[in-house]
Amino acid sequence: MLTIESINLITTDPAVRGGRPCIAGTGLRVIDIAMAALFHQRAPGEIAADYDLSLAEVHAALAYYYQYKEAMDADIRTVITSADALKAERIGSRGPSLLPR
Repeated sequence: MLTIESINLITTDPAVRGGRPCIAGTGLRVIDIAMAALFHQRAPGEIAADYDLSLAEVHAALAYYYQYKEAMDADIRTVITSADALKAERIGSRGPSLLPR
């Protein structure tokens, strides 16, 4: 008889990171791991060391990313667009200087 095993390292909780998939027991999103691998070209071992994770957790996050790539890529685009908007807003700001004069 076929048995499908589940690793259970990825969770979603509406109260954590807006319900985005995270590594279980952390607030670290799957897209954080995917972006570290894809954009920063970090190897799984490096990501594990950077975030104090096991290799199994990193590989589970990457597997989840590839399983749901279309939705994950849309989420990444949303995060990048939001970051770009905040950056542009701050650059154009005439608020008080962060540095003493």
